[in-house]
Amino acid sequence: MQAGWDDFRFVKAVADGHGLTGAAEALGIDHSTAFRRLGAIEKSLGARLFERHRSGYTATAAGQAMLDVATRMEADIDGFSREVVGQSDAMVGELRITAPTSFAGTFLMPILAEFSRRHPAVRLHLILAEETLNLSRRDADVALRASRGPDETLVGRRLTGVGWALYGAADRTFGPLADERWVGLSESVAGGLFAGFVQRRTAPERIVLSLNGVAGLREAIAAGIGIGPLPCVEGDADTRLQRLGGLEPELHTDLWLLTHQDLRRSARVRAFMDHIAAAMQPLRPLFEGSKVSS
Repeated sequence: MQAGWDDFRFVKAVADGHGLTGAAEALGIDHSTAFRRLGAIEKSLGARLFERHRSGYTATAAGQAMLDVATRMEADIDGFSREVVGQSDAMVGELRITAPTSFAGTFLMPILAEFSRRHPAVRLHLILAEETLNLSRRDADVALRASRGPDETLVGRRLTGVGWALYGAADRTFGPLADERWVGLSESVAGGLFAGFVQRRTAPERIVLSLNGVAGLREAIAAGIGIGPLPCVEGDADTRLQRLGGLEPELHTDLWLLTHQDLRRSARVRAFMDHIAAAMQPLRPLFEGSKVSS
């Protein structure tokens, strides 16, 4: 029996999910269905595709060969999809945007509202995530991304610098900062840049909470759990917080507006990127930390 595209897609989901549980979640099916599906594919091919281990599923030689084909097929389909969208001159259809979770509560929603009023036939799909989504796979069409250097496969523009500073609860008086309780971002964020910043400024036992996102970090500082670093656009706009010093140059980053190079000619992608860039101009002092929001 010849394997079809759905079989290749399923086997890749098993590999990506390191087992049937991950595959079932990704495909929206239950575990027993995934188990039967893999068994049926292996039986039809007359080959075992995965070795089962306590740590997960590992592809056999036959499984790896199938994965290689599935990966090429997926890349071709993604490329076709980007090409079709990239050639579209119509201001209609879906536009998928990804941005850090914290942006939803600061500046982004009014900008999206104005774009939607101007282009009512464009359906916006906003994906708020701290992780970096893959624009090549069209996990999103446009990304607002804090970075010191975007991927070379992407195109776009630098919108502004992003200044960082230390913050504490506004209703507190602070002594020597090294003696305070601290909160910060975890080692998994930005390669440990922010975790290292905190670790160099206080003793390990003074770091009482680590988080994986800026929105939670802001709330932790406002609740008085500890002091910690925040982007100024978040900290200065929150009346529950106070700055505890000047800008921290080692945490400075840039905010980029990015898309895949295949999508840059799409009318709705171009219109959205132009709209965001124009809307960001008056906000740059807030992001850079040179002006405290009233």
